[in-house]
Amino acid sequence: MVITEIFKSIQGESTFAGLPCVFVRFTGCNLRCHWCDTAYAFHGGQKMTVDEVMARVNQLGEKLVELTGGEPLLQEDVYPLTVRMLAEQYQVLIETSGERFIGRLPRAVTKVVDVKCPGSGEVEKFCLDNLAALQRTDQIKFVILDEVDYRYACDFITRHNLNSCVDEVILSPVFGQMSSRQLAEWILRDGLRVRLGLQIHKFIWDPETKGV
Repeated sequence: MVITEIFKSIQGESTFAGLPCVFVRFTGCNLRCHWCDTAYAFHGGQKMTVDEVMARVNQLGEKLVELTGGEPLLQEDVYPLTVRMLAEQYQVLIETSGERFIGRLPRAVTKVVDVKCPGSGEVEKFCLDNLAALQRTDQIKFVILDEVDYRYACDFITRHNLNSCVDEVILSPVFGQMSSRQLAEWILRDGLRVRLGLQIHKFIWDPETKGV
């Protein structure tokens, strides 16, 4: 597999936010979201085997691991890697764009699955078969740029009854472009059963810093 970086940091998103976590960032993505904050992972990277990735993860000494990108599900070795991590008693999260089918991943992996809104430039790329593959412990995330995105997310949540699919639906503002206060006020006004997600690592470190 091709890997951009493996590092330890504070988990900034999802219900695991605030916890120490090892990140394995896969190289390559087939989408080009306008607000992407990891475009440096589109190209380059280093070829690594499952054994080599595991050796580095083991060195970093945390049992919570997130596979991210780029898009991890573009690389076939992600599947044996998750099996190996689970066998070694890691708690495994995977962050995915929602465009790839998640059903081949082990059930014990927590899938954090994006639904792309209009502001991303990649709207309606979601693989609808993922809805049937979701478990209650998985999480659906919408990144919100503006009110158009917010309305799109509200409609998608209602139309697909997402609160019956997963315990956690997350709305996250585009950092530096969408007001978190405005998004919070919309959520409260409309009585949504969702979580407001803030990228807390960007409040700790410079948002442009790699490997945090």
